[in-house]
Amino acid sequence: MSQNPPLLRPDLARASVARDTARPGQPTIGMVSLGCPKALVDSERILTRLRAEGYAISPEYRGADAVIVNTCGFLDSAKAESLDAIGEALTENGRVIVTGCLGAEPDYITGAHPRVLAVTGPHQYEQVLDAVHAAVPPAPDPFIDLLPASEVRLTPRHYAYLKISEGCNHHCRFCIIPDLRGRLASRPAHAVLREAEKLVAGGVRELLVISQDTSAYGVDLRHASDRGHRAHITDLARDLGALGAWVRLHYVYPYPHVRALVPLMEGTAAQGAGVLPYLDIPFQHAHPDVLKRMARPAASARTLDEIAAWRAACPGITLRSTFIVGYPGETEAEFQYLLDWMDQAQLDRVGCFQYENVRGARANDLPDHVPDEVKQDRWNRFMEKAQAISAAKLAAKVGTRQQVIVDSVDADGATCRTMADAPEIDGNLFIDDGFQTLSPGDIVTVTVDEASEYDLWGTL
Repeated sequence: MSQNPPLLRPDLARASVARDTARPGQPTIGMVSLGCPKALVDSERILTRLRAEGYAISPEYRGADAVIVNTCGFLDSAKAESLDAIGEALTENGRVIVTGCLGAEPDYITGAHPRVLAVTGPHQYEQVLDAVHAAVPPAPDPFIDLLPASEVRLTPRHYAYLKISEGCNHHCRFCIIPDLRGRLASRPAHAVLREAEKLVAGGVRELLVISQDTSAYGVDLRHASDRGHRAHITDLARDLGALGAWVRLHYVYPYPHVRALVPLMEGTAAQGAGVLPYLDIPFQHAHPDVLKRMARPAASARTLDEIAAWRAACPGITLRSTFIVGYPGETEAEFQYLLDWMDQAQLDRVGCFQYENVRGARANDLPDHVPDEVKQDRWNRFMEKAQAISAAKLAAKVGTRQQVIVDSVDADGATCRTMADAPEIDGNLFIDDGFQTLSPGDIVTVTVDEASEYDLWGTL
């Protein structure tokens, strides 16, 4: 079984496709979903709507009447990957509809691929459906397709992403998300909970809460109550934690009110369900001058104090973050400050990527861009530091008992995750013996008997 790779781009997830079986004559649509989990949720919603209208979902380019490519437009490298995916779909199928973040730049797409059938922007569900209807008219079977369809999901059955808001009110200089997806728009709490209840009733054991700024949830709604549920992240987390599944919080900014979330995590391990002792916080850097140039919304001066407060309230909490090295103007002294901060913060899970210009981002116009070779050197040094911290933290878990969720089982063993590991971005725990009775979605307790820099091994 493979180990978790040391570099994971925070803006990219593996491409995902849905699988379905078409009846004779049924119109069939393929989809490739690129980008972050928020885009994956958009893909699931589009496919669910199409399935309800009588379309089948094809896992193959050549088995589809048309292909939807849901693109990423966060970084220029991600845009290039999206263009490559569009080109591949055109080569293999020829009838391609483009949506997603890169769809906010239709001329950029059609300039590279003039043969695409249509281009729509992020979360423009109706426009995507209109484009599909124009390219492949629906032909439902009234005895089959007009029955309510279950939701199409691109994740394994036992976990699901739960999007609680769209957009962002921050204007970080390196990011164009507010331009692509607009200002913060929170979903009503009762609607989020209704979706979560349906997911748990359908077999989901882990809810992964996502948004652009999870800690700001409900600000745009003035934290109003509706149908007995208040639109505030603390209330929402408490309500979700009562559903009997693991609840994992992603993209949380270190605002003071986050302290109220942490006590909800204490005791989750003993109960086997609830808000996991895990916070995914995009610090991006530690030096105050770099953060100021980034126009980050949280001051770093008190970040270490906040981390200490979280750990005091929940000693077993896992902290994950991502960082940018080589931001314009970053000096060697500022980078060394980040390394020293890492020694103090002792974060459990860390990702890092080298700064890239993004078309339309204000950071492009900053002076003193860092040479590529310097960025690479700093990335290497940062990851060496992060790897050493991770190795020490995981070595300390040897001999402990951990609850794990089983992701997959094959002839070699079971691949699992502890409460400290989010799917696809963190590490794994592998069980090599006595795993034959396990199934994906099982939650079991294991004894950790071996550790590497990123992964664990254990026995039942």
